[in-house]
Amino acid sequence: MPLAVGPAISQMRPVMELVLTLVSPDPAEAAAAADRAASALAAAGAGVKAPIPLGAGALDVPVIGAPADPRAAVEAAMGLAPVDWALQAAAGRRKRLLVADMDSTIINVECLDELADFAGLKAEISAITERAMRGELQFEGALRERVGMLRGLAVTALQQAYDERVRLNPGARTMVRTMAAHGARCALVSGGFTFFTSRVAEAAGFHLNRANTLIEADGKLTGEVGDPILGKEAKLAALKEEAANLDVPLSATLAVGDGANDLAMIEASGLGVAYRAKPIVAAQAHAKVDHADLTALLYFQGYRADEFAAD
Repeated sequence: MPLAVGPAISQMRPVMELVLTLVSPDPAEAAAAADRAASALAAAGAGVKAPIPLGAGALDVPVIGAPADPRAAVEAAMGLAPVDWALQAAAGRRKRLLVADMDSTIINVECLDELADFAGLKAEISAITERAMRGELQFEGALRERVGMLRGLAVTALQQAYDERVRLNPGARTMVRTMAAHGARCALVSGGFTFFTSRVAEAAGFHLNRANTLIEADGKLTGEVGDPILGKEAKLAALKEEAANLDVPLSATLAVGDGANDLAMIEASGLGVAYRAKPIVAAQAHAKVDHADLTALLYFQGYRADEFAAD
């Protein structure tokens, strides 16, 4: 791809250096999307350098002297291509803190819905979960209602649900372990339950986990959840608290999630990513991952595939 330099760049002081990262399960799609985006950005007056391969189906396109609204140019060029992308400042891409949602983000299921299946209430509870994740219901009330419906469920169902239903999403362990290996702090912060976050955090390599607590008595769930409820504001507070503990600005943080209760931390972070997310989240996030696996978040930070942690 030829070097294209916009005519007005020499007059822009200071020159903003951006990088467009594209990731796709299909390397040919990523390369074609990079060509289209580069042409669109150049036509808008930006300077576009040759793409830099990061891994199979992943590449960086450096952009110098971006137009006023570079995202619009990229979005138009992407169309419906199965390509995930992030456009951000080249400086400070590698984040010092990761805060991740658990259900349907780091793992493949909503744990509460799977518990509901053991109680014969999956359809009813899943419907409430879906509305809460779309932002149509207040999270705290929806959580209490769903947990209340599980009153009397044997505590043994939690371990059974974890063993039979819970799996790490593709790329999750690699993402967490790679960031940790390069000095980042990794926190799993969930509106779900500590029974699951403690196990998932260990499996994926998170340094810490926070979640809600299910109350039990005599080997059964009481239908109650411990106070205070960890929801949208608590996730945002966790992001800010962990950043403060590391003495890093929020610009040095990465947050990822899929539901409405993740939106505040996604918006406040330096790079907020919507993973297979509900529309309300996808519309506000800095980047989306709809096609690739969670290693896309590593590529977005400029990691090369040969830097990924391997089991």
